[in-house]
Amino acid sequence: MKRMFSSLIIAFAMYSKIPMPGVEWSKENMRYAMCFFPLVGAVVGGALYFWGRISDILGMSRVFDTVIIILIPLLLTGGIHMDGFMDTVDARCSYQSRERKLEILKDPNTGAFAVIACIGYLLLSYGFWYEMTPEILPAAAIGFVISRALSGLAVVTFPLAKNSGLAATFSNGANKRRTGAVMMVFLLLGFGGMLLVNWKTGTICLAAVSLLFLYYYRMAVKEFGGITGDLAGYFLQLCELTIVICAIIGGRLK
Repeated sequence: MKRMFSSLIIAFAMYSKIPMPGVEWSKENMRYAMCFFPLVGAVVGGALYFWGRISDILGMSRVFDTVIIILIPLLLTGGIHMDGFMDTVDARCSYQSRERKLEILKDPNTGAFAVIACIGYLLLSYGFWYEMTPEILPAAAIGFVISRALSGLAVVTFPLAKNSGLAATFSNGANKRRTGAVMMVFLLLGFGGMLLVNWKTGTICLAAVSLLFLYYYRMAVKEFGGITGDLAGYFLQLCELTIVICAIIGGRLK
């Protein structure tokens, strides 16, 4: 139990800005860290749902409400996944060799394409979250669990682009079989919850994120030789936006 608790702390310390007690980042303590990654998404989704309810009660304007919704994931995660999204956009838009793209991922400087992509992403997020309704909000909140379950599944099943870095650290240190099984349980619970909220939203989301997951695998292997921590962040951001879009579409279908 102590080791599992340490893995939980490591997961939240790495993938969120929520204060955590200090633990040793040993191989034993990191073995099940990825198993708790979707719980970070549960906290983010829960915070979004809580804010949505409070905003309705207080009668906040839709503009203010939407801005806070967009900021909550960035504040709770410290922007770690958005950083990966921006780095990956820079690398992909360079149209360089695989080796050069991997070098760009490590470059601390931010390129023009990354800034443009980040602004575009946030604008799209604002537009779709602005259309969110209280009835569909629970499904969108569940999406933060699903995106991390898929990302965690990729870390322990997809090939790695290199033997160093964040993805390699968590992949090599994980009990891959058990972690993969736990991710599948989170996915079943997540999509099951979506179907209960709105079966149309759940069905559309299942189809959309499955295609996105396949695209992620093909793109990562073809362009980078496998996944990295930055690519994982890139996928997670696209997955979250895709789920919000699907939630809106499903909620509008009669």
